[in-house]
Amino acid sequence: MEMRSHLGRVRGLGSSNQGIQRWWMQRLTGVALVPLCLWFVFSVVGLAGADLATVTDWVGRHFNPVLLILFIFCIFHHGQLGLQEVIEDYVHAESVKVTSLILVKFGAVLLGASSAFAVIRLTFGG
Repeated sequence: MEMRSHLGRVRGLGSSNQGIQRWWMQRLTGVALVPLCLWFVFSVVGLAGADLATVTDWVGRHFNPVLLILFIFCIFHHGQLGLQEVIEDYVHAESVKVTSLILVKFGAVLLGASSAFAVIRLTFGG
């Protein structure tokens, strides 16, 4: 026996199992951000007062570019998931909700890609 209404079956609406996937991704990015934030804060504190050449050298050294890009990816993805959850829960007008979700997604991708490009440019010179 199916619990959905006739209209729900015709439209194909129902559980898409996206909620649990987003919940897990938000938790995973949150856990990943703990060591990445600690590494970033301690590194930036060590660079306080440094000139551009020193910072550029630090960005290109060892695993720093990889960790910076992981940090960027995790922080923007985590933020986007959180904002998406808030918008879906508290914005009730469908047109405003869809517009906000699109803007948040595009904003996260644009800012994340720009930040990753800046790290790559600092790493390889530019």
